[in-house]
Amino acid sequence: MHRSDDNVPMAKTPAQRIKKHGANASVPQHHLPPVINPTTRRTPEKAQNNSSLILIAGVVASLFLFWYLHLLTLNQLTQLSGGLPMPDSLVGGFDQGFVEQLRAAMDGDARGQLNYLHKTAGTLFPLIFGFTWLLLIGTNVARKAFRWALWALPLLFAAVRLWGNAAIDSMMSAATVDGGQVSLASALTVAGWVLLVLSLLAGGAAVFLGRRRKQP
Repeated sequence: MHRSDDNVPMAKTPAQRIKKHGANASVPQHHLPPVINPTTRRTPEKAQNNSSLILIAGVVASLFLFWYLHLLTLNQLTQLSGGLPMPDSLVGGFDQGFVEQLRAAMDGDARGQLNYLHKTAGTLFPLIFGFTWLLLIGTNVARKAFRWALWALPLLFAAVRLWGNAAIDSMMSAATVDGGQVSLASALTVAGWVLLVLSLLAGGAAVFLGRRRKQP
């Protein structure tokens, strides 16, 4: 007995169904699953952990540079100045008489070492400290206006400190002691110390506000 294939139902393609039934054709929909790479998904917890690691590294680097600059190297330079402190260490500033004594006690090599210190650790410390404190304040203070007000302190500290380094180097390398240069360098030194203390207080206030905001 011969079996005909005409009566055997065959699955039609979507194009054949549309051709036969027109707009009423039932075309099965095929949905591809979305491509998701779970390794690239950045959760708030991961972002918080990353910022915390950067903050810890910045704080450690700032502490190390402060110790290296003010507690170690600047103190060692007093051996080349007859025991006189470096201008950077004088929180209350200095006058023209002190600068004249310091210039007389330090030769060209000693002044060159002070200038080199300003270009290395003296530059890295305010920049790293300023960046770290900007991140610290930004991650803990939600109010935009208050955040910018606190941000101004480390920004001003970094700018004033770098300007103070340049002013001290210019004062120490000048042919003669100029009263205007001494006054500018002294004022910048005092302002740098004041802004450092205010920046530390601002960072402490930011941490306090951040912990208070996270409490239920």
